[in-house]
Amino acid sequence: MSKYTLLKEQVLACNKDIQRFKLAIFTWGNVSAVDREGHCMAIKPSGVSYEDLTVDDIVVVDLEGTVIEGSKRPSSDTNTHLVLYNSFKTIGGIVHTHSTYATGWAQTCTDLPIYGTTHADHLTQPVPCTAVMRDEQIAKDYETETGVQIVETFRNLDPEEIEMVLVACHGPFTWGGSPEKALYNAVVLEELAKMAFVTHTVRIETEQLKQSLRDKHYYRKHGKNAYYGQN
Repeated sequence: MSKYTLLKEQVLACNKDIQRFKLAIFTWGNVSAVDREGHCMAIKPSGVSYEDLTVDDIVVVDLEGTVIEGSKRPSSDTNTHLVLYNSFKTIGGIVHTHSTYATGWAQTCTDLPIYGTTHADHLTQPVPCTAVMRDEQIAKDYETETGVQIVETFRNLDPEEIEMVLVACHGPFTWGGSPEKALYNAVVLEELAKMAFVTHTVRIETEQLKQSLRDKHYYRKHGKNAYYGQN
């Protein structure tokens, strides 16, 4: 058994869950997980369907992008994942999809508004959207520059508090302490985008949630005084 087998099995399961949670069709998404001690990342191979995906297909690369294990080409988004792992040192997993509602918001090139308490259960502010990529960035290594766009967006934001972003004109990226948490955040983001779409459609001038309700719902689930759940 390869020393990377457990990491690859974790990534395989999360990639298959992209389809289970209806976050992507065909091959429109990928999950990765990082091993900080091993200085490597496991990620879905490029263009392989979720139904056909096996543990042997998962590709392991070092944090500079050199393939360590795997016979297939890693995801075309590999360099974006690497930029995020190398910039956000506490994250353990990343998910990128083209889920319908989150991608729809990303295509408007605007932040996802915080309209209600479901959103506030997870964050106290809108989900940020990056700037539209500059022409000189597009002409470079596009996937690396996508990561740079995300990091620039988080210059004054905390990636441990806000574990999701919309890449303008492109789609959502989410992350977390593990690939499972990153996948959870991807499902949450899609639902928040769907709810916001309905709200915006019914009443376009709807105001965003007031701060007191944002704080109440967020801090009953997060922080030292949280009381939601059984812990």
